[in-house]
Formats: sequence, C-alpha cells, structure tokens
Amino acid sequence: MSELLPFAKLSGSGNDFVCIDNHNGQLGPAFSQPRRLAHLAKVLCRRGLGIGADGLIIAQAPEIEGVADIAASFLEPDGSQAELCGNGVACFTRWVLEERLAAGPEVRILTGAGVVRGKNGEGTGYMRACIPIPESVQTDRTIRTGRRRWTYDFAVTGVPHLVTYVEDLEKLEVSHWGPLLRHHEQFGPRGVNANFVQVLGEGRLAVRTYEFGVEGETLSCGTGSATAAILAARRFGWPAPYLRGDRPVLVQARSGDVLRIFFSLAGDRIEDVCLETLVRYLYHGRLHTDLQGRILDVQQSPARA
Repeated sequence: MSELLPFAKLSGSGNDFVCIDNHNGQLGPAFSQPRRLAHLAKVLCRRGLGIGADGLIIAQAPEIEGVADIAASFLEPDGSQAELCGNGVACFTRWVLEERLAAGPEVRILTGAGVVRGKNGEGTGYMRACIPIPESVQTDRTIRTGRRRWTYDFAVTGVPHLVTYVEDLEKLEVSHWGPLLRHHEQFGPRGVNANFVQVLGEGRLAVRTYEFGVEGETLSCGTGSATAAILAARRFGWPAPYLRGDRPVLVQARSGDVLRIFFSLAGDRIEDVCLETLVRYLYHGRLHTDLQGRILDVQQSPARA
C-alpha cells in the first residue's frame, strides 16, 4: 500500500463508522490478515489519536459469487470482529451506493450474520437495513448485579442483546451498570450488549446502549434498537399494526435521532426485521503519512500487532 489510504466517514443516528474499500483486493494481502486488521481498527477508531469511530467497515468481494452484491467486515474499536451492526449496514449501504460499488437500488451485503439488505428509507437521509431474524429469544429472565436485581429479555439479532426496562433513563448511570451487565458471567465468555429501555408510550421507546467492542455507551445502536422494539412490543401487547409491520416502533437514540423499526410476527415467530436510521455522510479523506506510517509499521512487524 504505497498510496495514502482513502476512507469515508458516516454516521447512523450518532453511531459513526469509517468505511474503506477493498472489494478488488486493492489494498494488498495485509488486509486479509485478522491480526493486522484488528490493529488497523484500533488505530483508526481511537478518538483523539486516530480518525475516531464506533467501528470500521471494510468492503470486500463475496467469497461465493452471486450470493451477494458485496461483503462487509465489521470491526470494533478494540479490534474484535462483529457479525453485524444495524446502523453500520445503513451507513455502508449509503456509501456503497454513492461510491457505485453496487448498482442498487437494493444492496445485498454478505456479513458474518448472513446476507442482509440495505436501501434508501422513507424520508430525507434515512436508510433502511433489513437484518437477521432474532434467535435465542428469552423473556422475563432475572439477573443480579451487586445489590440490584434486573428483569430482562434477550435475543441474538446478529449479535447478542440484553434488554432491560427502567422508569427514568436520564437518571440511570449507564457507565456503572452497563459494564456489569455486559460482562456478567451469565453471558460468558463473550458477553452481551446491554440495552436500557424506557417506554415513552405505545410504540415509542427511548434506548441507551452499552456496546461490547466499543466498551462504552454509544449514541445509537441499530440492532439494539430493533431488538428492544420487538421485545417491548411482545412484552406490552402493542396493537396489531406494530406486529405486522404496518406501523414502525419509534426508538429515540441517545443522539436525539429517532430510529424506525419495522417487523412482523406470525404467532411467536418473528419475521422481516428492518430498521430505518438517519445516515449522515460526514466526509471523505486520505490518511496522513503519520497515521498511515503507524499502520504500515505494524504490517511490516507482525509481532508488534
């Protein structure tokens, strides 16, 4: 990689991502090595010393021709790989369409959680991401952290999510309770994303999420919002229009943006989960030689990665 690395940065309702194109393998063999990719994510996502982001997404060619239009690798700021990120899919879709890496209007994206679909949503700036059907659904479970007992629901929506309900989200110390739930032994060894949910009314939620990989609260979480919307609708018995995808559940993110969650239920079976999130294209850029040098230095010396 002799030239300065180009990138784009986008935000999905406050969840921000760095996107890098490698769908033709143009970045060289180093970008196929997991250890070095992990270092790349750590360098680029670190705020203050890198570009700063909640994650890095790399466009790649699908391993099997025809199964998808493009593949995406999602890397967390700590270098770990994530199977999926809902807001990341929405941001990636807008970037892919604007850079003409896929024809559209709908983009089939191969992820670690399978093939997902992205396209323009309803309303200016909104993108739609249709994600895997939740698995391993559990409801009305309890867990204890310190002196506090939590009632929670759980599902894997590409990645595992705990959903617990609180009366006053603003007063909740997410920085304290988030890590305790995220690392609780009940969800070991990987852990879980901890979503704290306040019901604002029928079909309306506010959600704060402590995300693994980021190891902190993010301004928005797409798969967490979708999981919370589905599980809350079931728990509180919301009317049929929400349960058949005619009316979206509105989820207020920490950023102040509102995500729209569409899904349908057939009995206890969940179907057709899609989220719409406001995607802002922030900027294009190229790494400076100082920052790129730090990446290349580790690529030349794998033992230091």
